[in-house]
Amino acid sequence: MHVALAQLNPLVGDLQGNADRILAAVREAEAQAADLVLTPELSLWGYPPRDLLLQPARIAEQQRILQQLVNQLTSSITLLVGVALATDDNRAPALQNGIVLVNRLGWRPVACKQLLPSYDVFDERRYFRPGDGPCVLKLPGGQRLGLTICEDLWVEDALQQQRVAGPDPIAQLIPERPELVINLAASPFDADKPALRQQLASQAASRLNCPLIYLNQIGGNDELVFDGGSFVVAPDGAVQLQMDHCREQILIWDSSAAKTQAMDTPDCLERLFRVLVLGVRDYARKCGFRTALLGLSGGIDSALVAVVAAAALGAEQVSTLLMPSPWSSAGSIDDAMALADRLGLATNTMPIAELMQSYTDALKPALGGEPNGVTAENLQSRIRGSLLMAMANQQGQLLLTTGNKSELAVGYCTLYGDMNGGLAVIGDLYKTSVFSLCAWLDSDAALPCRLDLGLPERGELVGETIRRKPPSAELRPDQKDSDSLPDYAVLDALLKALVQDRTPPEDLIHDGHDPALVKRVEGLLKRAEFKRRQAAPVLKVTPQAFGSGWRLPIAAF
Repeated sequence: MHVALAQLNPLVGDLQGNADRILAAVREAEAQAADLVLTPELSLWGYPPRDLLLQPARIAEQQRILQQLVNQLTSSITLLVGVALATDDNRAPALQNGIVLVNRLGWRPVACKQLLPSYDVFDERRYFRPGDGPCVLKLPGGQRLGLTICEDLWVEDALQQQRVAGPDPIAQLIPERPELVINLAASPFDADKPALRQQLASQAASRLNCPLIYLNQIGGNDELVFDGGSFVVAPDGAVQLQMDHCREQILIWDSSAAKTQAMDTPDCLERLFRVLVLGVRDYARKCGFRTALLGLSGGIDSALVAVVAAAALGAEQVSTLLMPSPWSSAGSIDDAMALADRLGLATNTMPIAELMQSYTDALKPALGGEPNGVTAENLQSRIRGSLLMAMANQQGQLLLTTGNKSELAVGYCTLYGDMNGGLAVIGDLYKTSVFSLCAWLDSDAALPCRLDLGLPERGELVGETIRRKPPSAELRPDQKDSDSLPDYAVLDALLKALVQDRTPPEDLIHDGHDPALVKRVEGLLKRAEFKRRQAAPVLKVTPQAFGSGWRLPIAAF
């Protein structure tokens, strides 16, 4: 059997456009004599469709488009499509996350997802009810296929941190003796996911004593980035087909001539960089932006965002704004200009000293004196934020924020200032991760990736001067981040424990961390919740981002 794996990049809610993508994949598969075409979970909708699923008109449109696919098939090929199946009663939820078989004779449901994730960024129980029983499809040629959808594969307690309560769809398939198991998925990226997916698939293939196809969606959809990396694994764990990460692709797997190939294991920093690039590219494209803008300070955060934006959109589509204040060092201005020159980015410079003085003069009567301290520092950030928003509005650009996760966690950021923008590119990268990624970008190891993404092949991108500069917001004379924050290596370790691992502060103190520092960081994390609630969407690259999967109350003990 020749199976086409269509690793597609859908636009959420664009049922017609996604159907056209699926049909194009079918045409390509037909040209390669495929018998069966697979598409990812909810491929007709794009994942996650969220409350678009609650619109009856879209459910009706789905019926029309499925029939349209039937009418457009011109061969005996069989197609599996991820859809939202309407139930036949008046109970809620009124849908199931399902798979339909489409051929020239018509279309029919063949599987429903049994394990519905409702943790972190997932909220499937809001929309779907679970399927029940094993899903087995018998093809006209007599082949017996076991069908599963994404979370249905995640049933190994020894491999994963949390397992959704419910049946074991893999165990249900054992008595059915399938010849091949298929998992259609939409699994967003985090650094540990690619290896874990392969482990889970290998375990399932071993239990069922047959090959398993894992087909994942790719593309950026709002805060989530789906990295693809689909594969076929044999019962002994050998990889028989490996697809690219972060790239739309269609490959044919021949079950009768399957060969073992090496598992694709790109450097973790390369994969992270490619995910950020894909996230920015798709967010801009799918929201209708061709160009982007960011503020360039000469610091490492804005430097990394500039590199990502240049790789995602092309340097000619990215412009930068330098807004030096009286406290900006000459070195930072020079570093920012040198970075823009290396990347080929357009720059404008708007000194803000006169605007700072105008704000001071305007506020004096009401305040009974000049604004000072944090108020004065935040005014600089808000002036810059207003200038950036004005330029982005006038020029129809996507404004990219440049703050990192460490700053967002402890509130070292300014509402309506440096938090202004449409997308927080590195808002899920701790400061230490920013330094690591920038060091990799400037290393020889990054050269093939830079070439592939259209970045300058030779020389530094970020630059050693920027990478070695002590972090500073430069909002007052000789300011350093270390004046008000612990060393980032210490801070980030505490934040990861508190945010990602949900470690109780008492346990951190018991493990030897300074009690006063733990309590201080915990307090900063709590007090900054109101800022995070108003932040731009954050591209999720870790198991716990400050986005839709972070749901703490603002007014709480």
